[in-house]
Amino acid sequence: MYNVRKEDPNKVYINEEIRAPELRVMGPEGENLGVLEKRDAVAEARERGLDLILVSAKAVPPVAKIMDYGKFTYEQKKKAKEVKANSFITETKNVQVKIGTGEHDKALKAKRVVEWLKEGHRVKVDLFLWGRYKYMEKEFLMERLEHFLDIIPVPFKVADSIKKSPKGFSCTIERDKNKPIPSDEDIERAFQTKDQKVKEKKDEETKA
Repeated sequence: MYNVRKEDPNKVYINEEIRAPELRVMGPEGENLGVLEKRDAVAEARERGLDLILVSAKAVPPVAKIMDYGKFTYEQKKKAKEVKANSFITETKNVQVKIGTGEHDKALKAKRVVEWLKEGHRVKVDLFLWGRYKYMEKEFLMERLEHFLDIIPVPFKVADSIKKSPKGFSCTIERDKNKPIPSDEDIERAFQTKDQKVKEKKDEETKA
């Protein structure tokens, strides 16, 4: 029975820091070097120009591996990053537009939607109606909501189609993972292009 003080689970024990008197030692390629006394295991690691790293404190006897400490910490960080990515929780974000929302404000809201979609979230888009706007033609109101969706320059698909809601009309969109996300430069260029088209349209209306 190995009566060793409890290891700190957040600490990486290497070489003389390891408390167990005996260890099952794995070589750099994963080969089993057998059960060695700690001092012999540390000496073996140093002879190879590497470190002895405790990888399983709860095993009997504890397991240590001979390897490069820098490589070990890199692999640990990589695993932690993968775990964090896999544990990502998708949220449903919300953005609200109105009939009278200006093009500049729509673009700002659309940019916010872009960031949420890139992060992997769903986005619920609400067309908020009040007063007389509640009684306008359904087709017109749905077109207003569709117009906002049209200015979002990243691939998305409709998770919940446009329908009546307590606030007016709403729909939920999510990123289309089957299509690549444009670069930041392309996204910004798309917004600038749409903004230029709006200005040209206003100029034409003014001349008319």
